[in-house]
Amino acid sequence: MSRGGDQRQGQGGDRGSAPAFSRRRLLAGTGVAAVAAAAATAAGPLGAADAATGPDHAGGSLPFHGAHQQGITTPEQARLVFATFDVTATDRAGLAALLATWTTAAERMTSGRALPGTSGQFDPPADTGEAQGLGTSRLTLTIGFGPSLFDDRFALADRRPRALIDLPAFPGDALDPAASGGDLCIQACAHDAQVAFHAVHNLARLGLGAAVLRNLQVGFGRTASAGAQAESPRNLLGFKDGTHNLDPTDAAAMKRHVWVDDERDQPWMMGGSYLVARRIRVHMEAWDRSTLGDQERTIGRVKSTGAPLGKTHEHDRVDLAAIDDFGQARIPQGAHIRAAAPSTNHGAVILRRGYSFVDGVDPSTGQFDAGLFFICFQKDPGSQFVPIQRRLASQDALSTYLEHTSSGVFACPPGTGPGRPWGHGLV
Repeated sequence: MSRGGDQRQGQGGDRGSAPAFSRRRLLAGTGVAAVAAAAATAAGPLGAADAATGPDHAGGSLPFHGAHQQGITTPEQARLVFATFDVTATDRAGLAALLATWTTAAERMTSGRALPGTSGQFDPPADTGEAQGLGTSRLTLTIGFGPSLFDDRFALADRRPRALIDLPAFPGDALDPAASGGDLCIQACAHDAQVAFHAVHNLARLGLGAAVLRNLQVGFGRTASAGAQAESPRNLLGFKDGTHNLDPTDAAAMKRHVWVDDERDQPWMMGGSYLVARRIRVHMEAWDRSTLGDQERTIGRVKSTGAPLGKTHEHDRVDLAAIDDFGQARIPQGAHIRAAAPSTNHGAVILRRGYSFVDGVDPSTGQFDAGLFFICFQKDPGSQFVPIQRRLASQDALSTYLEHTSSGVFACPPGTGPGRPWGHGLV
């Protein structure tokens, strides 16, 4: 997302440029239209190409259909591929066909089945094939719709939810417009990186002529715990991360903080959620020169154990009123856990689902291009993510080591079912 502006900033005239997409439109027969036709005729027993692709199919796949989309409260898998797309379809019917085709493909891939269709020596393969034999690896696929989808191209302006806001600019943002925003996002999570990439690869291929990739981010080593007492993973700073994340198994907490339940707004979003994604680069070299004491005061936790300063265990209660032996706040005023605490943000809480990334070296500095790809879910970004991020940007000592380089907000519709593809009720 650009700074407080249109999320499509940075695309220039590419969206409507015929030369940029003419080849993709010519190839549309191998994408949305062809796969939709193949899916419609793929009745009867599964053939060899449709069989489960690995040994974990029986116990390793997760239900695709349901009241909510998978990949939100699903326990975090080890790998992430997050893709954003610009829609190039010219009308609402083309968008609807894309979403229906993607839904069919997603259901098959998450259950370990190859995409339908016949392949001969003189035809492109029906499935890209790089996940064959790897199993489902608990693959989940989650879709979201960006604010830019609700412009005048598809006559959807009156169906844009009130909570799908354009995020404001935050102090310290250094956003790349070309890597921010997007009409659609796909979050693919799995325990095998190639399985996650295979899913996005196939969806991008099927979208030829109707959608084009805008940005892609690969992540690893989840940085959010799966429950209140789960063992928290470590981020690239070396600290345990997501200790007090919402517990996705707590149905009451999910209802209160994550799932949309306002029937007065947009009925098609009932049971959905809002995703915010931020690529946060960490200036590792500056952090590495900080003393252990400085690092712990910056975070507010003991690096080795994850315990709040002054406590013993990771999940000990954080006491923001505690005073040390010198009469100073035990948890420093600028500590990350103080700035992010619900009690200092008027009770605002989000469900975190982040991943580390390493994207090589910044050629201008010779330093790591690495950090956190932060993802969170909530029922209202304006009253949850925005106040938290504003406070972090202005009061969190950790922010001096961070640089936010891309951003996006997306409306994730409710789950699917027979006759209810992604976007049902919207298009």
